[in-house]
Amino acid sequence: MISLLTAFAVLIVGFFVYGKVTEKIFAPDDRKTPAVAINDGVDCVPMKTWKAFLIQLLNIAGTGPIFGALMGAVFGPVVFLWIVFGSILGGAVHDYMSGMISSRHNGASIAELSGTYLGKVAKWVMRIFSVVLLVLCGTVFVTSPAGLLDKLTPDWMNGTFWAIVILVYYLLATLLPIDKLIGKLYPVFGVLLIVMAVAVIGGILFSGGKYTIPEISLQNLHPKETPVWPYMFITVACGAVSGFHSTQSPMIAKCIKSEKEGRKVFYGAMISESVIALIWAAAGVAFYGTTQLLNDALANGASNVVYEISTGVLGTFGGILAVVGVIVCPITSGDTAFRSARLILGETFKLDQKKIRNRLIITIPLLAIGGLLTWFAIANDSGFQIIWRYFSWSNQTLAMIALWVATAYLMKEGKYRFGSLLTALPASFMTAVSVTYIMMAKEGFKLDQTVSYITGASAAVVLFAVYLIALVRRIKSAGTEARL
Repeated sequence: MISLLTAFAVLIVGFFVYGKVTEKIFAPDDRKTPAVAINDGVDCVPMKTWKAFLIQLLNIAGTGPIFGALMGAVFGPVVFLWIVFGSILGGAVHDYMSGMISSRHNGASIAELSGTYLGKVAKWVMRIFSVVLLVLCGTVFVTSPAGLLDKLTPDWMNGTFWAIVILVYYLLATLLPIDKLIGKLYPVFGVLLIVMAVAVIGGILFSGGKYTIPEISLQNLHPKETPVWPYMFITVACGAVSGFHSTQSPMIAKCIKSEKEGRKVFYGAMISESVIALIWAAAGVAFYGTTQLLNDALANGASNVVYEISTGVLGTFGGILAVVGVIVCPITSGDTAFRSARLILGETFKLDQKKIRNRLIITIPLLAIGGLLTWFAIANDSGFQIIWRYFSWSNQTLAMIALWVATAYLMKEGKYRFGSLLTALPASFMTAVSVTYIMMAKEGFKLDQTVSYITGASAAVVLFAVYLIALVRRIKSAGTEARL
């Protein structure tokens, strides 16, 4: 328990200390944001800070910090360290930079920003990569809540029924102006999400000794001896570092009224998501007692694990409240996943998104593809796990690219020394994670572990060397004292 409480405290301190450092390096000013300068009534709409924060939190806090944290907990309490330090040093910095750089480019997507700072080839790669990730993400966030609703409702309301209902909601959320549906529902959902998280951890902590949260250890407790590196760092994405967030932050960048709100909205939402991930990781290892039992339970589906923990810790009424909160989490990320995909495709094909016709042209095919993938996930016992694995790797690879985009931005802005290291170091780390994983994973090249480790480390070293060379050239060309 001491380790968990310490982890919560470190996250809070990280927000106030490292968040301030991140903000100082970016240097927000009084320029007009897209919500004020454009204000188109559809996507660029001014919102109060608290509302923008709640929407950002619900956008990013989907199934990832719950299911991912539970699957990461199979490695043991070492997962606490990744959630805490990954978030403070990587994930929250990633989210803040993605949102703030977008705000300075009229709310441009991560794909457009990649083109601006890494070149045309990077832009097209990111356009394709981002849309694929968002469709996979939307599919994951249809399948998981549909599975949970299936458990709470009569037999005729099966997973397919609820998948259709959720897809219809996604259609409305993707098409309507952001303040008409998302802006009105999310504050309510946000309160529910917070109550759910507090209820679950409260039930664990005040169980009278029934549940024991293990203290942090570096020991790998995975029952199948799956290596912590890189598997844990891919499995736990949304609770620590997640490229999906770089597709969501630009959406809220269109809604903040001042750049100075950025730390609370973007950095703060990521820290809050990490608190949720910590709660579910702790709940997983405490409820089942051993990582072997947790892993066995996960074999029957992550949705089933959430249901068992919620009802087991809180009873029938509290369990329903908790499960409903977990249902809200993925749905409120799935809708914005498809919305972000619409915005990226709108940018790509120069389709004005103020016109409902143009929104329909993009949205209907996107949801049709999502529907087909959802059918595959429901119809096949391992369908969800297959989609999740590809989503997880794509997610972390996108985070890697987004952090390199932020590094290029900071260098262009003259933040030569510690400034650009803020993003270059986590970018290098995520490069090693993503490359190592795809080299050795069964959905990748299935190479020898040692070869994969060397390849991943080499890729990170090469890109960091390229960064240092570019840094030296910029310093020389500047001809002046480098700023912070």
